[in-house]
Amino acid sequence: MKRRVGLLALTLLLSVSMVLSACSGNSGGADDDAASEGKVSLSFWTLFDGGDGANMQALVDEFNKTHPDIEVKNTKLAWGEYYTKLVTAVGNGNGPDIGISHSSRLPDLIDQGVVTELDTPAADAGVDWNSNNQNLLSAVTVDDQHYAVPIDTHAFIMFYNKKLLKEAGLLGEDGKPVLEQSADGFVSFLKTLKEKLPAKVTPFALSNNNDDPFRLWWSLYSQLGGNDVISDDLKSAAIDKEKGIQAADYIQKLYTEGYIKKNDPDFYKNFQSGTAAMTMTGVWTTGTWESTKDFEFGAMPIPKFYDQEATWGDSHTIILPLTQDEDEAKRKAAMIFADWVADNGQVWAKAGHIPSKPSVLEKQEFKDMPYRSDYSEVASVVKFSKKSTKTAQIREEVAFKFLNEVWVNKMTPADAMNNMEAGIQKILSE
Repeated sequence: MKRRVGLLALTLLLSVSMVLSACSGNSGGADDDAASEGKVSLSFWTLFDGGDGANMQALVDEFNKTHPDIEVKNTKLAWGEYYTKLVTAVGNGNGPDIGISHSSRLPDLIDQGVVTELDTPAADAGVDWNSNNQNLLSAVTVDDQHYAVPIDTHAFIMFYNKKLLKEAGLLGEDGKPVLEQSADGFVSFLKTLKEKLPAKVTPFALSNNNDDPFRLWWSLYSQLGGNDVISDDLKSAAIDKEKGIQAADYIQKLYTEGYIKKNDPDFYKNFQSGTAAMTMTGVWTTGTWESTKDFEFGAMPIPKFYDQEATWGDSHTIILPLTQDEDEAKRKAAMIFADWVADNGQVWAKAGHIPSKPSVLEKQEFKDMPYRSDYSEVASVVKFSKKSTKTAQIREEVAFKFLNEVWVNKMTPADAMNNMEAGIQKILSE
């Protein structure tokens, strides 16, 4: 991936460094008390709220308790404002010592000069990169350099209502669906649900547009062996139209044949209220279903529809933003913290995320949590998008636009793939 340093960020950083050197600067409000006590004080910006926010704060508190020489101060920013504020703050020379990035947003942050490579401070901190799931690690590695510490993957999986599957005769004695792992087997599964359950029950709860249908399409396209929609040199559209058509046609039929409810205003609520037999969405909903009273559900990887196991996913990672002084002691301490968070992924997994380190999956605390072990294996088969600054734009302005038309039967899969190819090329050529 060709990278450029963010000139604006660096120019602003240098221009204000003289002024900021006498201020708190990138310490993000770190007080003098920590310095006087010999502690390394680190500012940490996060974008988590709800259960994620509470779990991350618990990790910070425990780290501070067990590392008397390091103090991490967690500042929670609103998710919708986080990336804009991070880029602006780094450009002003007032960014945090530690931050969070989705792996899908990392190429943009690298391109803008917001994040720094981690190999030197990682070596100082004794970080063993091999302790990470290598599929997740590959998503944060560019030109053989590591730019983030993955702490999870949040993948696209399948949830099912045990009561409804049992009523339809599709729940095995092991509490898992009786489901053949194939494209035809999944349709047969849905057909039985539709025939055996009351008419008010939706066999498959799924949105009619945007994210989750796209995630399903991406998963099936990847299972068919489809390559990324962007070429390796990041300059050309590379969508495998034949495989894209096959995946889109399969999903379109799930809508047109009535397995997925049309115009479902809230498919999460549909599943959570017990009026849908199954759904597919991200692992982050595990905690939501768990907190629902008298809701008997199960979780599993999405079926293997085609030749190879694959699913959509993203990853939360810890980054070290560019700072005005690049203090080696702070960077080493930040890497100690990042690696410790990954090592203690059983806390982070409470919301449903899959820990980034295989060793965490063997901890009794993780094994004692229900559901997580039933889908943790998918971390190794997540198909991450190409490391391009255009990925998000292509997904939201091209893929969503044309695939949404397929789901409502207003465009053929073939036309959608042709339009996607042209749209992707236009964005890459801009």
